Amino acid sequence: MPINLELKVRLRNPDEVLNKIKDINAEFKGELNQTDVYYKKQNGILKLRLENGTQTLIKYVRNEKSGERWSDYNLISLEKNDAREYLKDILEEEIVVEKQRLLYLYDNTRIHLDTVNRLGSFLELETLVINGKDDAGRRFENVVELLSLDKENELRKSYRDLMMEQGI
Repeated sequence: MPINLELKVRLRNPDEVLNKIKDINAEFKGELNQTDVYYKKQNGILKLRLENGTQTLIKYVRNEKSGERWSDYNLISLEKNDAREYLKDILEEEIVVEKQRLLYLYDNTRIHLDTVNRLGSFLELETLVINGKDDAGRRFENVVELLSLDKENELRKSYRDLMMEQGI
């Protein structure tokens, strides 16, 4: 399974962060309209992502209490247009998260500027491990520094968890 190093922070001023992203010449990859349908599961997280006409089932495991936020994940692309309806007979939906995402790429780090319905604005970083965790850690820390992010304000929760905590 692929592994990412991740960071999520709430944004008070998304435009300020967007300007920093543009200043470092991160490559704009597109605007994504995402609906994530989370399913009840004993271990880890399972969600169906509906994104700009595509459907992907995503399973991941992440230790939210470790020093760094490493995430093991696996993706399955689905071809049918009715995956959510099909899965209703198999899995119990837990919560649905809708968001608009601006996606940028810098030094193999995905930079997400997210506007999450009912939660607000967030920035997520995901650095893919390619040449080992040490290399990914260095590239990740470089992006954190370039964007002047305060890791002390890191949210160690998924949007699913945030919504459930707020009773949304």
